[in-house]
Amino acid sequence: MADTEFSKGDRVVAAQGLPGVPEGTPGRVVMVTGLSWIRYRVQFDNGFEHSLVDGRYLDRAPAKQRH
Repeated sequence: MADTEFSKGDRVVAAQGLPGVPEGTPGRVVMVTGLSWIRYRVQFDNGFEHSLVDGRYLDRAPAKQRH
């Protein structure tokens, strides 16, 4: 199971394919929202942006992609 504790600015990759975003696509968390169900707004490097992404659909980017 993916780590769901991401912060604004964290570099992530899509752990599963999302509409317009293939699995493995890198991106950056631009907003964290929710109380009991934490969701993330992510801008992906391929130009797509998704709101309300559950953390199970994200993984931390490898260290080489975090800059």
